[in-house]
Amino acid sequence: MSDRDPQPVERQLPTEEARDLLALVREIAQREIAPRAAEEEDAGRFPREVFTLLSASGLLGLPYPAEYGGGDQPYEVYLQVLEELAAARLTVGLGVSVHTLASYALATYGGKRQQVEHLPAMLGGGLLGAYCLSEPSSGSDAASLRTKAVRESGGDWVIDGTKAWITHGGIADFYTVMARTGEDGPRGITAFLVPGDAPGLSGAAPEKKMGMKGSPTAQVHFDGVRVPDDRRIGEEGQGFSIALSALDSGRLGIAACAVGLAQAALDEAVRYATERRQFGRPIGDFQGLRFMIADMATQIEAGRALYLAAARLRDAGRPFAKQAAMAKLHCTDAAMKVTTDAVQILGGYGYTADFPAERYMREAKVLQIVEGTNQIQRMVIARHVAGPEGR
Repeated sequence: MSDRDPQPVERQLPTEEARDLLALVREIAQREIAPRAAEEEDAGRFPREVFTLLSASGLLGLPYPAEYGGGDQPYEVYLQVLEELAAARLTVGLGVSVHTLASYALATYGGKRQQVEHLPAMLGGGLLGAYCLSEPSSGSDAASLRTKAVRESGGDWVIDGTKAWITHGGIADFYTVMARTGEDGPRGITAFLVPGDAPGLSGAAPEKKMGMKGSPTAQVHFDGVRVPDDRRIGEEGQGFSIALSALDSGRLGIAACAVGLAQAALDEAVRYATERRQFGRPIGDFQGLRFMIADMATQIEAGRALYLAAARLRDAGRPFAKQAAMAKLHCTDAAMKVTTDAVQILGGYGYTADFPAERYMREAKVLQIVEGTNQIQRMVIARHVAGPEGR
């Protein structure tokens, strides 16, 4: 393998500040993240020190207000930062996306007093967040969640239940938790901000996964976890709408991470095809492989354009849920195809752990599942285009 760095992606950045920000991200990615990615993923090691560095560098709260420790950056810029981080190591890019998702409810729906008290530590104080919506029996059907929050006479809430498939489960410093406080269905769900060290909160052993072994995914148990009412986010019964709003933005994060992973796979495939020689010339000279590379590059550029177009709608305050679902669907399907093709271009070497292509392929699969499976994305898109079912 060559240690030649790939050509940087030409970015569409609106300001000089944003260009400087991307330069900083690339420096951190090349110096602190990429060199250890393969070894640490193989060992299943979570790079907490990297997230501490990202927080200290102002990169864990980019789309949120500067008055609370955020970066005041538009989503158009934030997502390109995610893409760079994911290209270096998906565990880091996805981790930043999940942290941003976990901070969304308070940053968007919290009261002023709550935001002043909690957001600075969440956005720039070294804390790491997790988002708790899914449960063992309610994944895609999130409105049927069973975790309960019961209000006691003194005003505190007591939470009991189990959340599943939680990124950073067991190691997060705070959890944004959706719990049932009322009737069955979406109207009986409320959002809470729960500290990671709350008595009664515990994380199960991390799931054993086919990829992203360095990113802990675990069940989180709530056994009589007491939460003051001033940690309730929004109104009672508003939690499900908060969760869906958060996921619209979170899906753009997944789309950007998918493009970053696919770009890393393409770079590896091009590097190998340029250096590997068969029949007296580089294999990249053969039309069959050149066409594969052209298709890979086209899918990546289309995905990047799709997530950026959705981000600009969001930044303009316009509806973007349909475009977010489209971006998540296209970018993650493209990442699966591109990473699989990268393994094919490397041939037998692509199937070995000596090259990163096989890791990229294993990691890509989860992106088609998280934050709404791609089947759910198709349902969302169809609802926007053709109207609700059963009209």
